[in-house]
Amino acid sequence: MVFRRMLAALGAVSIAMSAGPAAAQDGLSFDAYMQLLIAKARAEGVSEATIQRMTAGLSPNSRVIELDRSQPGTPNRSGYPPLAPYIATHVDSARINGGRRAFTNYAGRLAAIEREYGVPGEVLVAIWGHETAYGAVKGGFDLSQALATLAWEGRRRELFAGEFVSLLKVADKGYSRSELQGSWAGAFGNPQFLPSVYLRLAADGDGDGRADIMNNSVDALASIANYFKDAGWRSGQPWGVRAFVPAGFNVAAYGTKIAAPVCERVHERHSVYKTAAEWRALGVQPQRPLAPETQVTLFQPDGPGTPAWLLTSNYRVILEYNCSNYYAMSVGLLADEISN
Repeated sequence: MVFRRMLAALGAVSIAMSAGPAAAQDGLSFDAYMQLLIAKARAEGVSEATIQRMTAGLSPNSRVIELDRSQPGTPNRSGYPPLAPYIATHVDSARINGGRRAFTNYAGRLAAIEREYGVPGEVLVAIWGHETAYGAVKGGFDLSQALATLAWEGRRRELFAGEFVSLLKVADKGYSRSELQGSWAGAFGNPQFLPSVYLRLAADGDGDGRADIMNNSVDALASIANYFKDAGWRSGQPWGVRAFVPAGFNVAAYGTKIAAPVCERVHERHSVYKTAAEWRALGVQPQRPLAPETQVTLFQPDGPGTPAWLLTSNYRVILEYNCSNYYAMSVGLLADEISN
């Protein structure tokens, strides 16, 4: 989800601890801290009516704090789980069939969205499928309570205080508190946007004047497309293609030491970028059409003799949505299955 990308960008480090009684790190009471958040929201133009309905009866949610504190820290460098089992469980018949149904049901809308944003419909549907099982699992936490709790607890106060105020701005557009439910970490709707991402990138896909990512699937798909366009998706270019790697080819010899500001461990597994023509000259052959001048990186996640891919810059756009090779590969492969 988009939340993971934001945590990586902030350099957030999770602290492993057992969740004790709910308490703010600075000792400030929840009610006192809420008054500070309310003042911030009021200063940023949120209406009094929205403030009242979104903060009425709020109290800290100890389950939210427990879930936040149990998030894993930076993993060690002892190795990576294989990709193949992950793909087997995340690109399964249920997701493929559900994606094909959605792709067929929204064919006209997806074509229009692709014309406007340049992102293929099957990629949008694959994101939707991974994030919420095509809208079936969107999360049941009261976002107002969850974000207020995380901001008050204080471990990532700046992030969550901003998201709480952004949530109130979303609510100010006419959404009820009961509609604004999602994950414990504040992501919501079909595409699992954080409130700040909604305010920046949510799109009105059906022209009714609202960008309702909670209840309107077309708006959700258009919003994902807008996110991808903003992240630099290149129209007409695949996310990646399967590649034949000759026996004995030393993939490690083409490793990269790229210094990525986010997703460092993700990018360190990719090779240097070369054109498709340069890889062909080295014996690495794409198994689907790929323009000779296309810049691609070689990725063979499970080692010699296992499947390999040549990945374009559009793969990096998928990583912007969720900073994980497992996620990005499963999205790309699901999109391929949906379009077949």
